[in-house]
Formats: sequence, C-alpha cells, structure tokens
Amino acid sequence: MVDKVFDSPSAALADLVESGMTVAVGGFGLCGIPELLITALRDTGARDLVAVSNNAGVDDWGLGLLLKTRQIRKMVSSYVGENAEFERQFMAGELEVEFNPQGTLAERLRAGGAGIPAFFTKAGVGTLVAEGKETRDFDGETYVMERGIRADLSLVKAWKADRSGNLVFRRTARNFNPMVAACGKHTVVEVEELVEIGQLDPDGIHTPGIFVDRIVVTTSEKRIEQRTVRPG
Repeated sequence: MVDKVFDSPSAALADLVESGMTVAVGGFGLCGIPELLITALRDTGARDLVAVSNNAGVDDWGLGLLLKTRQIRKMVSSYVGENAEFERQFMAGELEVEFNPQGTLAERLRAGGAGIPAFFTKAGVGTLVAEGKETRDFDGETYVMERGIRADLSLVKAWKADRSGNLVFRRTARNFNPMVAACGKHTVVEVEELVEIGQLDPDGIHTPGIFVDRIVVTTSEKRIEQRTVRPG
C-alpha cells in the first residue's frame, strides 16, 4: 500500500503546488480550515492562485494569509464579510471575485467530485449570479446552469484518518470538507489524529480514502472568529 502519511505540511505539498493553479479549501469561517496546510501553501511562494472556498478567512489567519501576500488572483466564494483585506482588494479592483449562493457552491464542489460537469438550479435566477449563464425551463420554472468545480489541489481538515486516508470529520467542522476532498485532482488532508487501518468504524467514515492522496498530522490552534459570551 502506498504510504500517504507525510512528516510536515510542507512535505505533504511538495511537488503538488504551482503558480496559476486552482486550489479548493475546506472550512467555514475559521471552523474546519486546514490552517497549517494554508500556511505551507503560502510559504511555497506560488502566485496567481484561484482559491475556491466558502470564505476567505480573516485578515491574519486562514486564506487571509494568502490575500495579505497577494498570492490569490481570484476567489470563488460565498461569504467573505470578515476579511477587511479582501474587501480592500475587491473594491480596488485588485482581486477577481466570483460570488456563489452557498448551496450552489457546495453543489458545484460535490458535482465536480462526482464527475458531473454541470447542473441546473433555481438559486440566483434573475440576479447578477445568473448573468452570462445558460438558463432553461423545467416544469414551468426557470433554472440557471452552474458548472461543477474540479480543483488542481484540495486542502482539507479532518478529525481522524487511518493510514489509507479514510476520514472522519467532527461535528460542524465537517462543513465543506467532504465536497472539497472529492473534487481535487490531488487531495491533501491535515488531521488531528491518525489511527491504524481497521480502527475506524466503516459505517462512520465520512470520506473514503480513495479520494485522499496525502495526510499530515497537525496540532490545531483553534482560533475563534467571533467570541460571544453570556453575561456573568
């Protein structure tokens, strides 16, 4: 069996990264982001990247690190409201942005992983989202065609993995990660815990190892995007 386990995030990305590539990144806000793989991607110096992710992190963490170094040329996203640098670059015309309804983005990633080149949805019909896209009527309703997303590289965060790459995600940190894992030509996963083959319940595996090329064990920093507490 091919050994999928690497010693460090930088080693796991070695020979997979090049300028101009499309990178899909899991996570929602700062929950379930492959934080150390993102940092390692920044350190490669690759530029003109197309980043596909629900959001752009915050100014000093997640994909915000790549925005700060101007390594991202285009963002394909759904929600980006927590990143001031993203806003600055977008308003200045320095960053190309393709906005997607959140469900549409999830389905575009899922479709790419399933080998589906395109699908029709009602989300965005009659808005800027549908401009320049094919529309078609089904049962008296208008739908817009969206393309599936196939990334050159997918970066994923999981809770547990076995050595063959079977993945288990933890609660809301699952979010976009399964779809991102499936849509990449190469998929690299950072995990909190690595177990031996046979130790994961087959019925509880969220992403099969066939989608995973490389694994690295990391210790998460667990930052909180917006801390909310109850009065004492």
